[in-house]
Amino acid sequence: MLGIGVAGFALGSGIVPLRVEAATAPDASGWPEKAFSTPGVDESIAELYGMEASESDQITMDLPTIAQNGAVVPVTVETTLPNVTGMALLVAKNPNALAAYFDIQEGALPFVSNRLKMAETTDVVAVVISDGKAYKASQNVKVTVGGCGG
Repeated sequence: MLGIGVAGFALGSGIVPLRVEAATAPDASGWPEKAFSTPGVDESIAELYGMEASESDQITMDLPTIAQNGAVVPVTVETTLPNVTGMALLVAKNPNALAAYFDIQEGALPFVSNRLKMAETTDVVAVVISDGKAYKASQNVKVTVGGCGG
């Protein structure tokens, strides 16, 4: 009670200036809405980046081969490719393949970590944009308990 009284006194006496600012929504003009609703890995990559991705052994994925719970599958992706500007995570058999995408700023480490929701046993695909080209790597994950409604 004393805390409320002190705070009320401070506000009422003008000791603490009360500042009201209008809330602003973040700019979502660049949000790739269609890419997030496109089924299929290759189709989602094409919608998101406007190109096909080629396989690369310079992308390292760390995720379980067997997921006990498809609702929370941890994944970490990093790469030794140069000049990385973007990364994305896709789940092949999910109704919407694109699970997450990241803009990588210049000078940032090309590393992302996330938790994915997987409907069933399938490939997880990591896409890396390097020097204006798309590269991908994939790893199969066996899901023992359904994550997307199962």
